[in-house]
Amino acid sequence: MSRKNRPVQDDVAQQSSLSRRRLIQAAGVSTLAGIAGLATTGAALPGSFSAPLSRPRTGGTTLVLLGTAGGPTLYSGRAGVASAVVVGDAFYLVDLGHGALGRAADAGLSTSTAPSARPLTGLAGVFLTHMHSDHLAEYASLIINGMWNGITDGAHPVPIYGPGDRGGLPPVLGNRPDPVVIAADEPTAGTVRMTERISEAFAADLNERLRGSGGVSPLAAFAPHDITLPAGVEAPVDHAPMPRIRPFAVHEDSRVRVTATLVEHSPVFPSFAFRFDTDQGSVTFSGDTAPSENLIELAQGTDVLVHEVMDRQWAEARFPEPRTPAAEATLRHLLESHTTIEDVGGVAESAGAGTLVLNHLAPGDNSISRWRQAGRGFSGRLVVGKDLDEIEVGR
Repeated sequence: MSRKNRPVQDDVAQQSSLSRRRLIQAAGVSTLAGIAGLATTGAALPGSFSAPLSRPRTGGTTLVLLGTAGGPTLYSGRAGVASAVVVGDAFYLVDLGHGALGRAADAGLSTSTAPSARPLTGLAGVFLTHMHSDHLAEYASLIINGMWNGITDGAHPVPIYGPGDRGGLPPVLGNRPDPVVIAADEPTAGTVRMTERISEAFAADLNERLRGSGGVSPLAAFAPHDITLPAGVEAPVDHAPMPRIRPFAVHEDSRVRVTATLVEHSPVFPSFAFRFDTDQGSVTFSGDTAPSENLIELAQGTDVLVHEVMDRQWAEARFPEPRTPAAEATLRHLLESHTTIEDVGGVAESAGAGTLVLNHLAPGDNSISRWRQAGRGFSGRLVVGKDLDEIEVGR
């Protein structure tokens, strides 16, 4: 079916019928700005805040953009990069940038309307693309505060999937002296060890609360996993290109199948993209990456491609000429490990995506008109993401 490139206004909901090319039956996609139609959940728990808002259960699949800013810079109006995939009576989080959990409460992701419901009730999985802080800033908060916000079942811990140990320090970029190594005994820990370290760092708080108020230890409530790399990939890979690999399975349950691949974000390694397939359709997250053949294969025929984007003009302006070797190396790293406005539309077109959602916007305070230029070369529908946007798949 032919597709026309149609920018989505910030505050206008639109609907579109999209042709499915892989795995699932034909599905439509509609964009809803904000969090319309939420309902309160009941009385407050003793000694707690009021019960959170909860969205109506539709039985479908909805992408919710929790935070859309790229990089560690703080912006008014945009939280750090984080997304949720809501599938029926559960939801899954992809990355946890600064402000992510507050946005999750704002979005009413809780899947229960019972008086005991909390903002994270119904969380069924967490997926971390890579170990950069702008994707992990609120991970510690999830671990230490989960028990107070709906993660209370030690018999059925929430699975977490993320990178394993890098396997060695990355190279020093530019003509810089070697910096001090943090945690020299284990300087590139993966998801499992990071989770353990968080619990150790907050031991005083956790021990006091478990002894004084009860609850479930985060070591029981969460089940972190280091994603195993496909056979033949030797870690670490310090420079582009990443090894050419086929998509591989990460997680499957009764609602969703999640596959992953390696993407181009060197010297960060490993850096993953994730694809979620449900009965209604598919959503693919690029993570941070330059244009990637692995990603294009993973995203073939996807209904929604959520892709990072960087403004080359902004990046170059940050490092005006004449540049020192260190500044030149940093600029080169930015441009070679991200996808620019000029390139992202072609990636989405090559993947045959129905809708391209721009996320991880760098900078987070660019004009919408500038971002809309990313639609060049793409014949589908372009959405310039903003916090709390919703894209419903399979309506």
